[in-house]
Amino acid sequence: MAAETDGPRAHDPYAAFRSSNFRFYLSGNVIATIGQQMQTVAVGWELYERTGSALALGGVGLVQVLPIILLTLPAGHVADRYSRRLVLMVSQVLFVLSSIGLALVSLYHGPLPIFYLFLFLTGTARAFQGPAKGALLPQIVESSRFSNAVTWNSVGWQLAAVLGPAIGGAVIGITRHATPVYAIDAVTALIFLGVLLPVRPLAAGGGNPPGFRDLLGGITFIRQTPVLLAAITLDLFAVLLGGAVTLLPIFAKDILHVGPSGLGWLLAAQSIGAVIMAILLAHRPFRRAGPALLRAVIGFGVATIIFGLSRNFYLSFAMLVALGALDGVSVIIRSTLVQVRTPDYLRGRVAAINSLFIGTSNEMGGFESGALASLIGPVASVVVGGLGTIAVVGVVARLWPEMRQLKTLDVKSGTIETAEAISHQQRSD
Repeated sequence: MAAETDGPRAHDPYAAFRSSNFRFYLSGNVIATIGQQMQTVAVGWELYERTGSALALGGVGLVQVLPIILLTLPAGHVADRYSRRLVLMVSQVLFVLSSIGLALVSLYHGPLPIFYLFLFLTGTARAFQGPAKGALLPQIVESSRFSNAVTWNSVGWQLAAVLGPAIGGAVIGITRHATPVYAIDAVTALIFLGVLLPVRPLAAGGGNPPGFRDLLGGITFIRQTPVLLAAITLDLFAVLLGGAVTLLPIFAKDILHVGPSGLGWLLAAQSIGAVIMAILLAHRPFRRAGPALLRAVIGFGVATIIFGLSRNFYLSFAMLVALGALDGVSVIIRSTLVQVRTPDYLRGRVAAINSLFIGTSNEMGGFESGALASLIGPVASVVVGGLGTIAVVGVVARLWPEMRQLKTLDVKSGTIETAEAISHQQRSD
């Protein structure tokens, strides 16, 4: 990736940390994400222990993506209409309730439908959290520090995703129960809720009047911004086809023969790679972001195939680290493009569409992997997904040549139409 980045620049790679708003937000977000990632380990481990079914694991993705699909557009409108900080705080309350419910079902071995019901509540919380998070960050950080804040926010999330699965796996390994993990997740959501209290937005939101046409504003903007559409589409189908995370409990237990702690490290491996890549990119910004993204997704497909064929824990772990580093390129490019190129009055709705794509790709990808694995086996499912990911890159590069031409992530980069121009066009429609 070094060939795709600039050399050292005279800029402050830690500029975002000069903002107290960002420090509060980032610390709370990291803590809450650790809890959510711990819960991911607990849900997968408990369901596979109770059912031994790959399809049951796939159902976790399906039941959490349904509320995201149903509520994302209204959630984006709410984030643009009302206080984004308040919406984010309410979503944390929903996370607390869902985690407590899961803990009780786990403790008393409640029926699986009730288990899935609380996972549905978790998906509802995510539906409102995604747009609120995406739209709040530009409001609490000065514009001169914003791009740096996006990168460090990605570092924080990925670092939490490293620690969360490892801690979750360790807790399950020690206690042999998932119940304590759900309780810890509830506490971390409460901490994030409290940390948000001193955060004060630097600017108010858009406050557009309600209406059906306004709900679709994010879709219209993305459709009129080819580079955003290409980046989101690429991420959607790459993760949908190439994601093997849902099947990791099967690989850990039946193929690699490691226990809950091993599963925790496998789940953490991708985030280890992503943290390394994000820190590198915080110091060395992209010079040719588009080609770097396309090559990274090709590498993602190749690493997925190798992981699927591996029978060695260390090789599998290394491939997952590589997957995380390559996916980190996609995350940073897409997140920065979405937030930098979107006018503030649309940020909630555009963030909602972005969250819908991400939630759909992750959760539906989990369902697709579980369903396909139940038909052809986990190894073949992962290998086929890797091949499909490589094919998607060729399709995206051909349909949207703007991605091949994308250089810097600055809003006024070269041949790419600026957000201000599109915003003016939409306001005049």
